[in-house]
Amino acid sequence: MASSSGLALNEELQCSICLELSTDPVTTPCGHNFCRTCLIKCWTDTQTCFCPLCKETFSRRPDLKINTTLREVVHHFKEKLNLGESEVFCDFCGERKQKAVKTCLMCQNSYCETHLEPHLSVPRLKKHTLINAVENLEDYICQKHERPLELFCRDDQTCVCLFCTEGEHRTHNTVPIEEESREKKNHLAKRQTDVHQMIQDRINKIQEIQHSVELRKSNTEKEKSTSVELFTDLIRSIERCQSDQLKMMEEQQKAAEKQAEDLIKELHQEITELKRRNTELEQLSHIEDHLHLIQMSSSLNSRPHTKNWTEIRIDSDVNVNSLYRALTHLKKTHETLNEQLSQTGLKFVQKFAVDVTLDPDSANPYLILSDDGKQVRHGDVKQKVPENPKRFNQGLRVLAKQGFSSGRFYYEVQVKGKTEWTLGVIRESVDRKGEIRLRPEDGVWTLILMNENQHIACDDPAVIFPQIEKPEKVGVFVDYEEGLVSFYDVESRSHIYSFTGQTFTDKLYPYFSPCNNDEGKNSNPLIITPVC
Repeated sequence: MASSSGLALNEELQCSICLELSTDPVTTPCGHNFCRTCLIKCWTDTQTCFCPLCKETFSRRPDLKINTTLREVVHHFKEKLNLGESEVFCDFCGERKQKAVKTCLMCQNSYCETHLEPHLSVPRLKKHTLINAVENLEDYICQKHERPLELFCRDDQTCVCLFCTEGEHRTHNTVPIEEESREKKNHLAKRQTDVHQMIQDRINKIQEIQHSVELRKSNTEKEKSTSVELFTDLIRSIERCQSDQLKMMEEQQKAAEKQAEDLIKELHQEITELKRRNTELEQLSHIEDHLHLIQMSSSLNSRPHTKNWTEIRIDSDVNVNSLYRALTHLKKTHETLNEQLSQTGLKFVQKFAVDVTLDPDSANPYLILSDDGKQVRHGDVKQKVPENPKRFNQGLRVLAKQGFSSGRFYYEVQVKGKTEWTLGVIRESVDRKGEIRLRPEDGVWTLILMNENQHIACDDPAVIFPQIEKPEKVGVFVDYEEGLVSFYDVESRSHIYSFTGQTFTDKLYPYFSPCNNDEGKNSNPLIITPVC
């Protein structure tokens, strides 16, 4: 039997992956030891290297070198445990002692192959109990009766001899030590299998997390590409509008300059004609011949054929109608882009849809839940339900059975035909007895409808949306690590509101309140619907 110190040392020298004594042990930067092949296998098909025991992650793959000192200790320990050849010598050999192969518990001596012969041939000695040669024979002998420890007392969990069963262990449950050994080996084998499975489960979980990170990275790249394309289209649209507007303004300027040039030319022509008329009048005024003066003046008395220039002008203001048209087009383009981004965002978050059902143990007694846990409405009569710490005793509230402490999740709720409702998430530690303040600092992130068409995001301060279109189905999305809670109008595929920059530490539960039925005006249930 191995001593307790030997067992403790055995555990220290074990590889925590294969649970065997380490083979070619290597040491990680965090100071833990593993079989070289076990650790390399653990790091196969993964880009992130970590310690399988303490989970510390290493920025780069460590250079694994065999711990030669530890390897020597393991080798020495294996020899001490008799995993190599026996170092027990025959008690009956002369000067040149041979290594013992068996120890007799009855004779309390060890024998080499030669001196063991009588125990294999003499009928009386053949009945003796032989075990593999051991050095610490006293561990196998009852110290009280000096008889072999051949039985195991399950009541006292100790090894006993046959004489012990006739004394203080007479009424106890005792079995042959071989039987107990087989049972313990089977139990240890099962435990080892369980531990191996636990290790494998955690390795699989690590791979699952790494796969999720890679998938998220891939999805992020796709969404970034889509966003870049949309914003590029917007920039191009702006550039086209700018180019068209500048070109139009230049054309208008050229037209104005051409118009001015033509008018100036016409004015010069009239000035020349008027100067000529003025010269003729001047000459006529100096004529002394009265008859000739009268005859000539009759042709000059008529008004010159000139244009009325009073209302004619060149407009110095730029014609902005085209600019307004360009800005209107740009606004429509921007609205289209926002719609595309909202639809892209909803399509993305819908990938994280989870199956949510209502928890009857949390429901306020005045709420009525459907048998499938997908609908909730306000009843007029208090239900007879057992009291428990999870149940809300004030406020028409109920939570989902499912809680989330990491990652992302999304669900949709039909609110069609209702005049009031509240949806969102709540942290697990919120006290469910008494009133609850609907605000982030108290662990509640919600969107509510009140007065039939007034939507309020219960942020700090609250945000009111009096003009938004009344949704028939609301989507709720949570990114735990990013501290994000978002609400969507599923039918119009538009974004309503987001709580950002939050810090989550507790498990989060989906939160529902159908609100008071208001004498039948708000009797429709909230319905958790499948995500299409």
